[in-house]
Amino acid sequence: MVELYCVRAEFGTYTEQFISGGYVSIGWLPNNNLSGIKKREDLYPLYKQEYPKDKSNVVIGQQVGQIARFLLDIQPGDYVITPAKDTEYIYYGVVEQNPYYFADMMVDACPYKHRKKVKWTKEPIQRSQFSVPFQNTIRSSLTVFSISHKKNFFSTIGHSELLSKSEQKAEYDYYTTVLNRILELDATEFEILITHLLTALGFEGSEHKGKVGDGGVDAIGELNISGMAKMKIFVQAKRYKLGAKIKANTVKELRQNIPSNGQGAFITTADYQDAAKKIANEQGFPRIGLINGTQLVDILVEHWDDIPEEFQKKLNLKIGLVIA
Repeated sequence: MVELYCVRAEFGTYTEQFISGGYVSIGWLPNNNLSGIKKREDLYPLYKQEYPKDKSNVVIGQQVGQIARFLLDIQPGDYVITPAKDTEYIYYGVVEQNPYYFADMMVDACPYKHRKKVKWTKEPIQRSQFSVPFQNTIRSSLTVFSISHKKNFFSTIGHSELLSKSEQKAEYDYYTTVLNRILELDATEFEILITHLLTALGFEGSEHKGKVGDGGVDAIGELNISGMAKMKIFVQAKRYKLGAKIKANTVKELRQNIPSNGQGAFITTADYQDAAKKIANEQGFPRIGLINGTQLVDILVEHWDDIPEEFQKKLNLKIGLVIA
C-alpha cells in the first residue's frame, strides 16, 4: 500500500536543491552513514553520542522518531511532499528504488547528508487545491511526518488508483448534500453565514458589507494573532451552482477592491478555473485565498457549534452535518 509523507526543506530554504537534485534529505547525525541501520533502537546510542546536551526523553524520542521515519518507514513507491519556499505551493514525487544514500561530499548548497532519491513532478501544486483537513495536517512543526489524508491527496493529483480498495470505496457524499442545503439560502443569508464563519475562525469585528455597489466585498474582518501579527481580510461570498467554475476575471474584480495592506478571500459553493487560481496568487498584488465548495463544508464542519442557532435551524443539519 502506497503511503504519503512530508519532508520539509528547512522552511523551503533547500526546496530548490531537493527538486533539482532528485531527493529529500535530513540533517541529524551528520557524521554517521546510516545505511546499516535496520531498526529504530539502533539510532538511540548514535543520537545520544551526537547530541549529549539533549537530556529530555521526550525530545530524544521525537527526534529519533523522525530519523527512523525517514530512514525506515519511507519506502520505494511511497509519495513524499515538500512545501516550496513560497508556501502557497507543494511539490510531490515518488520515492525511487534503493533510495538511501549518504552524501559525504557537498555536491550542492544543501548541507543535509542523509538523502533518499525521489522522482519529482515537474510542476508544484497549489496548497489551496486540497481539503481544509489536509492543509491543517501539513502545518505540523515536525520535519518528517506521515500524512493521514491520503484519499484527498491522491484524488486531487489524479491517482485514486493508488488507494487501497477500502480507501477507494465510495462513501456517502455529504459534501454535495450539505452544499445543496447551503444553496437554499438566499444571497444575503449566505453572505451573513460567511461573516459568522469569519468570526468563528478568529477574525475580530467581522462585518457584513454586501449591498449594491459594494465593489465585490461582502464581508470584512481583522485577524489579530495574540498581538504578534494583524491581517485585514476582504471577502467576496458567492453562491454558484455545483459544478460551475469561477473565471479569472471574477477573481480579478475582487482584487481591485482590496487595499495594498489587506488580503482577500473568495468563498463559493462551486470551484475555480486554473486561470483564476493563478490570478489569486499573482506576484505584486494582494493575495486572495480561494475557498471552494468542499473546503467551505470542511470549515462549516469544524465550526458548526460556533455559528448562530438561527443558521443551524435554517440549514437543518445535525452534528456531523447529516441532514436532520
